[in-house]
Amino acid sequence: MKESTLISGEEEARAYVERWASDDAMSKLDRYAAMLLQENGKQNLISKPSEASLWERHIADSAQLLEHVPRETYASAAPGPWLDLGTGPGLPGLVIAILCPTIPVVLVESRARRVEFLQSCVTELGLDNCEVIGQRLERTNPFESWVISARAFAPLEKLLRLSAPFSTKQTRYLLPKGRSAAHELEGTKRSIRKMFHVKQSLTDADAGIIVSQ
Repeated sequence: MKESTLISGEEEARAYVERWASDDAMSKLDRYAAMLLQENGKQNLISKPSEASLWERHIADSAQLLEHVPRETYASAAPGPWLDLGTGPGLPGLVIAILCPTIPVVLVESRARRVEFLQSCVTELGLDNCEVIGQRLERTNPFESWVISARAFAPLEKLLRLSAPFSTKQTRYLLPKGRSAAHELEGTKRSIRKMFHVKQSLTDADAGIIVSQ
């Protein structure tokens, strides 16, 4: 799928996600959105102001990562699992698991209450392709990942160090970094800068996604 123009508002965000989703996936995303809003009243999963723009700020923001992987791969059989680090309430990993039921998705989250929420989502939404690992990444047995994503996990150099046991030469990194993307990449070692580039976020004109070459 070709990259899209900037998304603005909930209606456009929902229409964008529909381009990636089956009817069943859209139904599950609606249920996930409801569960997320309800749980946000009990624990701080997303910022309160962003609740009114849930589809734009969180769901479409997660779905856009599919722009950066080959469609023929995620539409059939991925060469390995999609690993989402510090997934929090499942962003972006749970959204990817809903949109791409043929891809095995592994969510790593160490905070117990968030793990409980994630597990309830996986169960209630029937996400057989999604596994929740409720511990720190450092304590997780390594496996080869097809994609590694992280929305707010760690600074780039630390993230690469911690995720190295899960990465191969073919692993694609997809790291939404908000408005700090270009600045963060520029501040890393030259060897790291050669490995990555910044792509424009479709949900924020000032935000970027750090993507491996």
